[in-house]
Amino acid sequence: MTKLNSKVPEGKLKDKWSNYKAHQNLVNPANKRKIDVIIVGSGLAGGAAAASLAEMGFKVKVFCYQDSPRRAHSIAAQGGINAAKNYPNDGDTIYRLFYDTIKGGDYRSREANVYRLAEVSNEIIDQAVAQGVPFARDYSGYLDNRSFGGALVSRTFYARGQTGQQLLLGAYGALTRQIGLGNIEMYNRSELMDIVLVEGKARGIVTRNLKTGEIKSHFGHAVVLATGGYGNVFYLSTNAMGSNGSAVWKAYKKGAFFANPAFVQIHPTCIPRHGEFQSKLTLMSESLRNDGRIWVPKKKEDAEAIRAGKMRPEDIPDEDRDFYLERRYPAFGNLVPRDVASRAAKERTDKGFGIEKNSTGEGVYLDFKYAIERLGKDAIEARYGNLFQMYEKITDENPYETPMRIYPTIHYTMGGLWVDYELQSTIPGLFVAGEANFSDHGANRLGASALMQGLADGYFVLPYTIQNYLAYEITNPRLNPEEHSEFKKTEEDVKERINKLMSIQGKQSAEHFHRELGKIMWEYVGMARDEKGLKTAIEKIKALRKEFWEDLHIPGSTDTVNPELEKANRVADFLELGELMAYDALNRNESSGGHFRLEYATEEGEALRRDDEYMYVAAWEYKGDDKEPALNKEPLHYEEIEVKTRNYKTA
Repeated sequence: MTKLNSKVPEGKLKDKWSNYKAHQNLVNPANKRKIDVIIVGSGLAGGAAAASLAEMGFKVKVFCYQDSPRRAHSIAAQGGINAAKNYPNDGDTIYRLFYDTIKGGDYRSREANVYRLAEVSNEIIDQAVAQGVPFARDYSGYLDNRSFGGALVSRTFYARGQTGQQLLLGAYGALTRQIGLGNIEMYNRSELMDIVLVEGKARGIVTRNLKTGEIKSHFGHAVVLATGGYGNVFYLSTNAMGSNGSAVWKAYKKGAFFANPAFVQIHPTCIPRHGEFQSKLTLMSESLRNDGRIWVPKKKEDAEAIRAGKMRPEDIPDEDRDFYLERRYPAFGNLVPRDVASRAAKERTDKGFGIEKNSTGEGVYLDFKYAIERLGKDAIEARYGNLFQMYEKITDENPYETPMRIYPTIHYTMGGLWVDYELQSTIPGLFVAGEANFSDHGANRLGASALMQGLADGYFVLPYTIQNYLAYEITNPRLNPEEHSEFKKTEEDVKERINKLMSIQGKQSAEHFHRELGKIMWEYVGMARDEKGLKTAIEKIKALRKEFWEDLHIPGSTDTVNPELEKANRVADFLELGELMAYDALNRNESSGGHFRLEYATEEGEALRRDDEYMYVAAWEYKGDDKEPALNKEPLHYEEIEVKTRNYKTA
């Protein structure tokens, strides 16, 4: 077992980040021009980090597989971004944001990292406003706020239902400015295929040009992965179809530890799936839970009539509606954290109260009738108009007149590569930012915290911490990838893998294997898990992986655009990552946050943590394709908060 060094600074919690910045190593302006930094991913974390480092004087290379950084999946975040500015004067503080985040993650995140996140949150809003991000404002002109799950205050800044898009445009503007100045080289349609290690340090990457098929190496004194999450291992999720976990998986197989892979988030407000041939799911923003009330019929016969198409939700009187979140969690009501809301919806539908008119029988209602009666249709349209429009286009139902249909699905991954306080992985020189790392959300992420973490890492954390490493690299000259043996060897390994995939020439598409993997993951490693199911998942995934390498068919060639080859490469990684997720879930004999083991539940059906045995970060170490991974543990200690069972029934 490797001893993990989190590098958390000494001193009081509120002083750690200030003391770190005061004593860290720096790179002087003349030397910054001699340093190359590679950033993989151009979303909020990657784009913000690239713009910041280039502005500081470093030479930066940015890689993304999309045709433009503006297509990064950060654009899909709808509801808002948290910060502790306390503009509504409702009692918010940096400490309260910190506490809500730790509690929301069910006490499974590193205390110092979360406090730093809360600390820099206010700076993010100032940065975005200065960039011209059009946050909503109240009548007097002040920035407006709304509430999100897991909080008793309104701390979420928003731009209607397109906050991620507007924040990404702000970061993109800063990024393109540096491209224009020549400080950033932008590589679009380039996918990371592997990471190059020289004498144990990350010194570059090998990419494939998705238009020409060219395999090429790139040198950097440090490499930053900002490639998002791996939720698409479940096939059906709210993620874009191209979102994948391949970059972090390549890093894992090169020696970077993978932390808490089983910690994935189920989002409670997704449009339910409609059939077997659906390829992705659509998220309805959590912000809708501010004014929408969630319910199912009280009477099972009413639910059956709705599923049969014999009754509409408007036909059910208020006294026959079960507002189950308000009933079970009176203090937080419809704004309980996502994991709590998702399990409650599953419990109701498992008992036969679901409303969807298909074979699943899933689904609950999100109803705006009461908000429209209270505030008027115009007010609701001003807050959520674009979301309502999107819902109507997808379902052909008017949510102003009939309740929305929602159900939980895979959304976000709290797990990711293990990083220390400096956001550096267990590979020296390999840094990880945003959703690609594990550091801030524990076992469940609070709503509106993803944008906060991505921009915190990119603008205000990594530009400081990476210098602590680069200060020792200024004497190392740039390497020539065309001549260096490690770059050549890694390129050959990449080509060999591609040729192996192309040479199988079986009968099944990559899509087929991805869909089959998703079914296994959702059934056995989804919202509810148990020992028997997890062991079954591991065996089924192993069998599916064997079939993949024997019966995969990829049409076309390697020297041109080939989306089937792209997908096959990613699915091969998903098949291995899914197995690691099942291992991690099997090892954690407790329920915490989004990880719910049926054997570990309270009498009321809530998550039952076992702090005496599992108060740690599970950091998995790759030992070989045919060997079980090794478990390394980072103990979690809380000095500033009292660890207790989460309670959303009272304040």
